[in-house]
Amino acid sequence: MALHQGQDKQKPLSLPRVAGVEDLLNGMEEAVPKNRLPHHPLPAPIAHQLIRDELLLDGNARLNLATFVTTWMDPQVTELIGECLDKNMIDKDEYPQTAEFERRCVNILADLWHAPEATKAVGCSTTGSSEACMLAGMALKRRWMQRNRAKYDSGAARPNLVMGANVQVCWEKFCNFWEVECRLAPMEGERYHLDAQSALALVDENTIGVVGVLGSTFDGSFEPIKEICEALDDLQRRTGLDVPVHVDGASGGMIAPFIDPDLEWDFRLPRVASINTSGHKYGLVYPGVGWALWRDAEALPEELVFRVNYLGGNMPTFALNFSRPGAQVIAQYYNFLRLGRAGFTAVQQASRDVAIRLAQGIEALGVFRLLTRGDELPVFAFTTTDDVTNFDVFDVSRRLRERGWLVPAYTFPENRTDLAVIRIVIRNGFTLDLADLLLNDLSRLLPELQAQPNPGTEHGVKPREGFHH
Repeated sequence: MALHQGQDKQKPLSLPRVAGVEDLLNGMEEAVPKNRLPHHPLPAPIAHQLIRDELLLDGNARLNLATFVTTWMDPQVTELIGECLDKNMIDKDEYPQTAEFERRCVNILADLWHAPEATKAVGCSTTGSSEACMLAGMALKRRWMQRNRAKYDSGAARPNLVMGANVQVCWEKFCNFWEVECRLAPMEGERYHLDAQSALALVDENTIGVVGVLGSTFDGSFEPIKEICEALDDLQRRTGLDVPVHVDGASGGMIAPFIDPDLEWDFRLPRVASINTSGHKYGLVYPGVGWALWRDAEALPEELVFRVNYLGGNMPTFALNFSRPGAQVIAQYYNFLRLGRAGFTAVQQASRDVAIRLAQGIEALGVFRLLTRGDELPVFAFTTTDDVTNFDVFDVSRRLRERGWLVPAYTFPENRTDLAVIRIVIRNGFTLDLADLLLNDLSRLLPELQAQPNPGTEHGVKPREGFHH
């Protein structure tokens, strides 16, 4: 059910006149209710027009600099998606070639992330990174339970998961749903994500794993995965504690392999047990597809894998969802085939170049301070300089929206709630020309903002306390 409630619940929809539809007057005798089924069917063109008219109120996806999710694909793959909308990914016996494309994608990612034996990789597609993180977390917990069965069954120990306060909310959901203690390393000063020291301070014998984020949603920065792994290697030498690492590469897992190939964050590090990524972020696919991969079969306990045969074949499955669309998996394979390594490198480098140039242009305006520069993820965050007192980032966000730019402003988590920033996400299709247009609009509105007596006075809107996407 929807968690939000609409307004004007009783007001019906007014039927439009649609060219080419016969018997218009008869079709308009009864207004269409919004929140209950109409008594009679509508002609397809009228139903289409009703919905299309309301969708005009949505923001322009290409100008949405808040979302990491892909907003543009080749027309050819859009056609492929349309042809495959009726394919159920779980029904591998009926759609064996779709299942084969999934297998190839897993092998491609395993090779990209330097799995020990890419052709024997253990992994699966999901509806997105949130589901993939849940699966990875379940595997971490089950492995810890196997090693600590007696004290877990007796209630003498409660498993915990260590991560930075900047993690995506799906990790807090995982801990809540699966009864794992959520240990968040708070931000401190100018450190906005997890590092080796803050991770080690929270680890103990009941830690099922440490989550490292390759691309924080707060500011686009990469967490130092290698340093965290090295610190845990040292901890094992000193204490015997063997704590695995999961890498949440929702965004960076499809950035670093192409434009930071020498950065060690993946299965090259023996302590990394599993990795997830979002195909629908920098995997360049429309939502929703994600991927979860494990180093080897040992990292994914066999007891978590279910074998289903009622659809006509005996097939293993490990996912939270059962029926789900296969179209996005096919779209992911299309991108791998279409772009190749050189194409992905060019696309991701272009996004980073735009991010760096736009960040530099915003800094040059003289009233903003950059927290990051778009040189890791093509994402950066900035705030106002200390001497700016008559407007804040929430004012900037609201004024940019008047020109169609969707740019989020939000405060950081506990320990840095004093810091409010704007975050800009650059994706495939956002060009240098669009970046210049954004910079021009920002320059034009600054004199008006600087003429305000206080932040928020022009609109009388209180700033939101947070944003997490």
